[in-house]
Amino acid sequence: MDIITVEGLKTFLTRYPGWYVSLFMPTHRRGRETEQDPIRFRNLLREVEGRLLDKGLRSPDVREMLKPAQRLLQQPGFWRNQSDGLAVFFTPEEFHYYRLPLPFEELVVISDRFHRKPLLPFFASDGHFYILALSQNQVRLLEGTRYTVDEIDLESMPKSMAEALQYERFEKQLQSRSGTSSGTGSRTAMFHGHDIGDEAKDRILRWFHIINDQLPNLLTGGQSPLVLAGVEYLFPLYKEASSYPHLLEEGIPGNPEELKPEELHAQAWPLVQPTFMKAREKAAAQYSQLVGTGQTTADVKEAVLAAHHGRVDILFVAVGIQVWGDFDPSTDTVHMHQDPEPGDDDLLDLAAIQSILNGGTVYAVEPEEVPEHAPLAAVLRY
Repeated sequence: MDIITVEGLKTFLTRYPGWYVSLFMPTHRRGRETEQDPIRFRNLLREVEGRLLDKGLRSPDVREMLKPAQRLLQQPGFWRNQSDGLAVFFTPEEFHYYRLPLPFEELVVISDRFHRKPLLPFFASDGHFYILALSQNQVRLLEGTRYTVDEIDLESMPKSMAEALQYERFEKQLQSRSGTSSGTGSRTAMFHGHDIGDEAKDRILRWFHIINDQLPNLLTGGQSPLVLAGVEYLFPLYKEASSYPHLLEEGIPGNPEELKPEELHAQAWPLVQPTFMKAREKAAAQYSQLVGTGQTTADVKEAVLAAHHGRVDILFVAVGIQVWGDFDPSTDTVHMHQDPEPGDDDLLDLAAIQSILNGGTVYAVEPEEVPEHAPLAAVLRY
């Protein structure tokens, strides 16, 4: 499971001369299908190679451009550690890949910029959430969608309270050797029927503050609900330490160390689903109420301009379809084309990404769920 953040998304907006390759494919976590995934990837790379040659690139340049992707085929461990979908982005100068809990459809886009729209479910406000599984011995962070869940590699974050606070033991040893003492006694405090000392409570709080400080680097976009899993007396302590605004009041009680990711997902989804449904229904009702006031638009050109200038508050965008065209920010002009032309972008993708980067709320939904049955529909801030 790889981490992709809003800050990382900004890098996909950078444009340089040359061709940009965006490749998406479904992958499998286990079973015989895992043996077919590298074969499918090899076939997609052959498609990329042929299309780049058709665009006039020299064969040696194409082979050089494909080298980082080809190297993935030589890593059996990479294919044994997949999620539900693989997204690969590369140019002659850069290469990125993300294993994500979203079953992408096979797609290859070669343009003068990266194609980002299939990533929208990770940044949209409908169906993407996190589970923070807490105990004093272990912390786990899981990223989920409606149907899938994946565990995130916490990298440099301490994996337990003992690891995070090990420096305190060293300091106490120094104090003991020097004959000094903190002079603090250990009193008993009650937390949801559990007796823990004040010193233990303080240590847990310091541990939770460390987790809270590092979470912003791991939570995509900072808008998705976060569900706690752990023994109940830890819930109020973490809530005291947490600054994350979308932490759910209700959590998953019990020792999470004994639960597999799929079991945590099964308990978390019923907690977050009402939040998603309520928010989307409220957004749709707000759109309906504002129709005719000048604060809504279902016009693609107007929505792209509004998104670029930070005017989009809420955006419904249809998944699975594209509206091709180009946007020139220097002249504030948008052109739409029936078929993609050189330099074109998916204008729905562009409107969604710009809305997210400017703090808007985006719902990536099926076409029939977009208000007015348009490719997109936006509520404007002004």
